[in-house]
Amino acid sequence: MSTTVIIIALVIIIALASYATHLLLTLKRQTQANQQALAERKAKADERRQQILTDIRYIAAAMLEERCELSEGVMRIGKLFDVLSMSEQVMGDFPNLFTHYKLIRNHPIMEARTDLPKQQRMKFDLERMKSEAALEQLILDETKHIAEFDKPMTH
Repeated sequence: MSTTVIIIALVIIIALASYATHLLLTLKRQTQANQQALAERKAKADERRQQILTDIRYIAAAMLEERCELSEGVMRIGKLFDVLSMSEQVMGDFPNLFTHYKLIRNHPIMEARTDLPKQQRMKFDLERMKSEAALEQLILDETKHIAEFDKPMTH
């Protein structure tokens, strides 16, 4: 009887050990799959960040070559830095650009602008033109640095 109990106990131990091994292997595969998925997401996010930085440099170059109006370029660059969550990080590097951006970022555009009364549009235009006149050369100087911008991401 004791031999039978020992054999049954060994069978149970072997079965439990096999099940534990199966669970550990499953966990290992899941962990590897999660790490791979995380690495792929990080690579895509890095690729997206680099594409946005390329877009920022392109817009800056277009502003310098006068292919893009000052306020339009400032608006686009400011929004792209917002997308990257880098506005506060680079605000000190480009204070004039962000001063102008803060002024115009809430100005209505396209249909919203055409729906405004003429006086309101003129008020926004005057505000924008005053800022452009005061900051244009300073913004263009900063834009030269933005055209070569390659600040590392710090999060």
